[in-house]
Amino acid sequence: MSELVIVESPAKAKTIQKYLGPGFEVVASMGHVRDLPKSKLSVDIEHDFTPTYIDMKGKEDVIRDLKSRAKKSSRVWLATDPDREGEAISWHLAQLLGLDISENNRVEFNEITKTGVQAGIRLPSHISENMVLQQQTQARLWGWADPGAGITVSTSWDGRSYSAKADRDGAWTVEVATPAGSYK
Repeated sequence: MSELVIVESPAKAKTIQKYLGPGFEVVASMGHVRDLPKSKLSVDIEHDFTPTYIDMKGKEDVIRDLKSRAKKSSRVWLATDPDREGEAISWHLAQLLGLDISENNRVEFNEITKTGVQAGIRLPSHISENMVLQQQTQARLWGWADPGAGITVSTSWDGRSYSAKADRDGAWTVEVATPAGSYK
């Protein structure tokens, strides 16, 4: 029985499979597999704004395949990208596959070289709930924001107004308004 390694992209899967060799099966999730629904409010406002996720349309075959492979594997490793999005994808995969997120089933490949991959598989950790919460917060904010406008945060103190605006690409504009005028 082989160990299943789930990465995001098929190109990475092929390369990583070569570096890990026999005893491992490396497959791709093809990115995100779950998302907030677009057609309704995706959080439960009566229960601490808990998000409600759905399986993404068009990912049914990928999800079914991953579940089938996970059942046949001796171990499942979540090896999505080492960033907030990757952490969230691993969290969603763990939910779908019935994995315990507190177990050390998360591996990170900081470089896709033979040395980097073999080092990563030897140093498993658990899914970072803090990174998942950061990504969930960002996703919820973008879900509520006007896609063209982004997000604006404002406050005032000391007789000055401060406002910061982020567009969907993450570019920030900061404005300070004082009695003498505004500055960007």
